Amino acid sequence: MTSTELGRVVPDALDLFDDAHRLDPYPDYRQLRTAGPSAVRLGDTEVTVLSRFADCAAVLQSQAWGHGNVDRLSPFWDQEKSLPGSFIRMDPPDHRRLRALVNKAFSARMVADLAPMITRVVDGLVDRAVEAGGLDVVRDLSSPLALAMVGQRLLGVPEQDAEQLRRWELAIARGTDPEPLLSPAEIAERDAAGAGVVGYLTDLVARRRAHPEDDLLSRLVAVEEAGEVLSVAEVIGICVLLLVAGMETSINLVGNGILALIRHPDQLALLRGRPDLAGPAIEEILRYDTPTQFTMRVALADTTVGDRAFRRGDGAIVLMGSADRDGEVFTTPDEVDVTRYATPGHSPRHLGFSLGLHYCLGAPLARLEASTAIRTLVDRAPGLRLATNELDYQPSIIHRGLRALPVELAPSTV
Repeated sequence: MTSTELGRVVPDALDLFDDAHRLDPYPDYRQLRTAGPSAVRLGDTEVTVLSRFADCAAVLQSQAWGHGNVDRLSPFWDQEKSLPGSFIRMDPPDHRRLRALVNKAFSARMVADLAPMITRVVDGLVDRAVEAGGLDVVRDLSSPLALAMVGQRLLGVPEQDAEQLRRWELAIARGTDPEPLLSPAEIAERDAAGAGVVGYLTDLVARRRAHPEDDLLSRLVAVEEAGEVLSVAEVIGICVLLLVAGMETSINLVGNGILALIRHPDQLALLRGRPDLAGPAIEEILRYDTPTQFTMRVALADTTVGDRAFRRGDGAIVLMGSADRDGEVFTTPDEVDVTRYATPGHSPRHLGFSLGLHYCLGAPLARLEASTAIRTLVDRAPGLRLATNELDYQPSIIHRGLRALPVELAPSTV
């Protein structure tokens, strides 16, 4: 039986968006995969939840699916008023044009050049943690690292404004969840944060136009190709995307990763003995407990996914967090294996950074930040352990991450 009450899907006992499932949603995802594509109601709209790897990957890579905002096809909420200009929910050709321009500024060389700074920042943060005998991974490591790299180094935000930036970013991240699941207060906070960050960035863009500096924002302002340039609104939209998708993903990737390793001490010990596994370990964490649990897509034409038919304008929730635990694709999907991605081509590609046109633009930077932070902390703190068993997750449903992760650690004797 299919139930379409708010948030409820097959089987009837499961509410995809219930806070009770926040600590460990993965057993529920297993039920969803068994049931297959299932209906869920968001406000007055019924959409389909796709939870199997094959279905999710097919939608993410298909040109028959997109966001449907150009001709108002989308059954999902419209956040253009509070978050204008972002190309994360654009379809071609606008998306292709903006992505090409951003790629020119957000180059692989630029990311590689950030490695020494990332190492310095991480070393300083871990030095303080080792001296103190513990830290909150979110407050004292992943958040200040993301703020330093995205906020200060890429966007040129002054250090004194970093905490305000984080408050705006958290409110907007929560506000990207399905709007029927938000309270009036959360919607108001999102809209206020959107207005605040747009106003702030408008002033910052004007300053970079007048006085360019050595940061990504200055490159975005100046980027031009074949007569195409980015408008001020487009630059601001890209910056908001970097703040929300970029910062939140990096922060949660580090927190989720440290928690997963502590809960799998054999894998923690293996990584400590083989620091060359830091890169593969990040891929495994992205698969095992991805910071972005789902995304939304709209059928741009009549199409099928598996044996299910969709009409133009139908909406789907693509549940990557479930797809990456699909036992039809991954061996021992509910276990952490830091060697899973050590051999290229040995294990199927995960969906942690999506696929297709909307593959995460900041993936290389997120990987570099997370691998550096986790490798350094694991190496410097052989006594790494949880300081509490009481875990508290952020309220966002799309973004999976902890509010805090206090840990104790013993310094290396080497």
